Amino acid sequence: MSLRVDAVLIAGPTASGKSRAALDLASKADGAVINADSMQIYREAPILTAQPASADLERAPHLLYGHVSAREPYSVGQYARDAAKALSEVNALGRLPIFVGGTGLYFSALTDGIADIPPIAAEVRERARDRLKRIGVAALHAELAARDPATAGRLRPTDPQRVLRAVEVLDATGRPLSSWQKEASAPVLEGLRLAKFVIDVSREDLRARIERRFRTMIDEGALAEAEALERLDPALPAAKILGLRELQALRRGERSKDEAIESAVIATRQFAKRQATWFRGRMKDWRWISDSNEILRSPDWSSEPG
Repeated sequence: MSLRVDAVLIAGPTASGKSRAALDLASKADGAVINADSMQIYREAPILTAQPASADLERAPHLLYGHVSAREPYSVGQYARDAAKALSEVNALGRLPIFVGGTGLYFSALTDGIADIPPIAAEVRERARDRLKRIGVAALHAELAARDPATAGRLRPTDPQRVLRAVEVLDATGRPLSSWQKEASAPVLEGLRLAKFVIDVSREDLRARIERRFRTMIDEGALAEAEALERLDPALPAAKILGLRELQALRRGERSKDEAIESAVIATRQFAKRQATWFRGRMKDWRWISDSNEILRSPDWSSEPG
């Protein structure tokens, strides 16, 4: 098969069918799937984060899925380094790299570059987390506003993960996060020919898919994953795994099964809406499609007819 590109990127909100589209393309084009979703990196929650099933792994190589512990911090900078390594591995196999996911910042690292912030020392992280526990996220956000108003102005005072990250960077480097973000490193995919797709599913269809998938997750064992992550630090990125809090409340007897499902589905819908908003604002030059099968038929990646 004659390829017109060096890599394919497939973005879309949760439950939009992007993973299936990537797998179908990998099967057709002798490709390998590389994860670009910040929740599917965690090894303790393969069901809750809808990671590829064993049958999918048999159809094509999959990289950067379940390779990080949920109890470890993981940054966009780390993802960029891991993605560059994965790209080299796929190229060495002679396969087409297919990046797929729903995390906008990961795609920014691939196509635009990101701030090259030095690794944060463990003792700095620990001090910042201890302060968060003592005074709470609202007070920590207020302190950040006094030290780095530009960054604080972009962050919600109810977002412990991002507020903590900004404080850690400031404490560790002496420079505001907003200053670092003005100095982007080279994109992972710099100089490559890319086919870029965004799957844009109708709101009604997406709602139905989200509820159906979450019910299936429960049947497949998501409750056990939630129980294993019961004592997860709320400041860690993995604490934002969709459905985690609701299933933990169900396990503790604080919610009924129907209540947990309804709450998780609503939260997932809201998250999908935020994803779509981000894509519309940052991915205007990507090809937008409503049917994932359009990727297989697209001339953007292959010189041969579909």
